[in-house]
Amino acid sequence: MLIDTSFVRAELDPAFIGALRERFGASLSMSASMLEQHGSNEAHFDVVLPDAVVFARSTEDVVDLVKLCVDAGVPIVPFGAGTSIEGNAVPVRGGVSVNLGEMNRIVAVNPEDFDCVVEAGVRREQLNEHLRDTGLFFPIDPGANATIGGMASTRASGTNAVRYGTMREAVLSLKVVTPDGNVITTARRARKSAAGYDLTRLYVGSEGTLGIITEVTLRLHPIPETISAAVCGFATLEGAVNTVVQSIQSGVPLARVEILDDMQIRAVNAWSKLSLPEVTTLFFEFHGSPGGVAEQVEMVSMLAAENGGGSFDWSNLPEERAKLWKARHEAYYAAVALRPGAVGWATDVCVPISRLPECITATKADLATASVPATILGHVGDGNFHVIFAMDPTSAPELAEVQAINARLVARALAMDGTCTGEHGIGIGKQEWLVEELGDAVEVMRVLKRAMDPKDLFNPGKIFSL
Repeated sequence: MLIDTSFVRAELDPAFIGALRERFGASLSMSASMLEQHGSNEAHFDVVLPDAVVFARSTEDVVDLVKLCVDAGVPIVPFGAGTSIEGNAVPVRGGVSVNLGEMNRIVAVNPEDFDCVVEAGVRREQLNEHLRDTGLFFPIDPGANATIGGMASTRASGTNAVRYGTMREAVLSLKVVTPDGNVITTARRARKSAAGYDLTRLYVGSEGTLGIITEVTLRLHPIPETISAAVCGFATLEGAVNTVVQSIQSGVPLARVEILDDMQIRAVNAWSKLSLPEVTTLFFEFHGSPGGVAEQVEMVSMLAAENGGGSFDWSNLPEERAKLWKARHEAYYAAVALRPGAVGWATDVCVPISRLPECITATKADLATASVPATILGHVGDGNFHVIFAMDPTSAPELAEVQAINARLVARALAMDGTCTGEHGIGIGKQEWLVEELGDAVEVMRVLKRAMDPKDLFNPGKIFSL
């Protein structure tokens, strides 16, 4: 997808580069390979190079970089693991990419309070490895081994959201460097507060456009006594979705429930060397006591059978669960690999759970007429699903076709009172749909952006245009 770079992009002033070198030394890079890494993305958007990359190691580093950039009028774009889908970290107006990956200290773990404090560059897998001996875990799992700061910035969720919520629920407080170079803490560690505006929620999902997150306080959960995974194939897509909806309506506390359509299962089998029947399939995970998990499995397996489900294969073995969820987490790469030389276009929507069967069935019918290979997968327990297209990056007709299918998908979701993005964020790709979804509320966002970042230097060109 072409990115609008029609703005005038001035070269960095030599005095500014000199100031960066003096302050950051070897932590400043302007090498071609490093610029390429920070100008690329996981999806189909064009590469746009930053002018420089700075590796921050502390909040103080970020403060000093912000002050230098704002004084010089240079854009600054936060970068975590580079796993975002909507071009969220692409420096569309150049400037400095600030890599927060080396800010990876786990500052504090408070087991008795079920929370922890981490720097923004901590990866989710790193955090859970550190927490393992405490009996606690951090449940938000978007698939990629993303940074916690990046997950907060895009309001990520993932496979566990149906039971544990999203980053919106997981984040208790943030430390943020604002565009005027101040450091603010948005809340204390108390589980609830009525003290003023909810600044934490303002920054969660703001994609670095209002400030740079350097530290996150997170809600943690006890590791369940029993964890069981299950796989069930279905004769129809509708039967699979109805099973999920009926399970939730029956009060089954599903921990994870993922749908993979027949095309996605074919891709997963090839990529992960599995031998699942190539039909629409649900991946489940159940958490709780041994008796509670057994009851959950019994109820869901009964509902699955009534909706055309096949054998309900389940296991408590950690190695089998790990293999299953590894395959799910790599589904994006598996889908793109269906077509050699393809590039992935991933999109997502979320609808009220009662409308999910209608939305996902209509989407599958739309994809059946497409010339571009595409798969459906998603976190159907909370009404969120994805479509992944394996697109020829050189074909203008394919680009137009995928854009049209995506437009129909989003319009369908909005007509059902859903959203244009359940977890990817707006970034570059969903800006027009944000306006369609929220109308005049977007102007309130613009007012906040202008007030907090009057020079439009913090990740400019994202979420909406000024």
